[in-house]
Amino acid sequence: MQFKRILLKLSGESLMGGKQYGIDETHLDAYAQQIKEVAQMGLQIGIVIGGGNIFRGLSGTSRGFDRVKGDQMGMLATVINSLALSSALTALEQANRVFTAIRMEPVGELYSKWKAIEAMERGEVAIIAGGTGNPFFTTDTASALRGVEIEADAMFKGTRVDGVYTADPEKDPTATKFRSISFDEVYERGLRVMDLTATTLCKENNLPVVVFDMDSQGNLKKVIDGEDIGTLIHL
Repeated sequence: MQFKRILLKLSGESLMGGKQYGIDETHLDAYAQQIKEVAQMGLQIGIVIGGGNIFRGLSGTSRGFDRVKGDQMGMLATVINSLALSSALTALEQANRVFTAIRMEPVGELYSKWKAIEAMERGEVAIIAGGTGNPFFTTDTASALRGVEIEADAMFKGTRVDGVYTADPEKDPTATKFRSISFDEVYERGLRVMDLTATTLCKENNLPVVVFDMDSQGNLKKVIDGEDIGTLIHL
């Protein structure tokens, strides 16, 4: 499958690297290098990053935070991560632009589909922060929504695991990996790849999802080139 434009979803937790909290600069730079590598191939890239390395709304709710306030804090955490990635890309001389779902100039430009597409067509990496801008939605759902909006050919979900398994491979040594799987089977098996809202959004808009290990240097280019190193989720 040839890709002209992709939506890359990165987890906030992955940015911690070996730390317990926050951002591991070495890990961040490695991500930026991989992104620049594929951007230099002419690929148009939109990026959504989670905020779980800084604050997660749901876990905040369990500690007494109001859910709406907690989710808003989580949205701001994604903005911090997005600015960090933007800085790392700029240091590598890779053009990029930060968009935010909630108005907060001059931190970032207010997101719109057309401005993001214009930026990508100019060769800039579009980093889309702030989730959907609404509480009760995860960054997986934000990724699916932005992927559909920017008319991406596929969504690439970069994780610490190299694909989708029958069970959590970190907990179950007998878990086996899928090379490809349908959205319906993900739902029927109860696999926790993304939340149901994100899965449904991708299915209804025929946005294929590739789950792969982003932590191994060079894997983003490999998976873009079609190497069989992840799991394809499709209709």
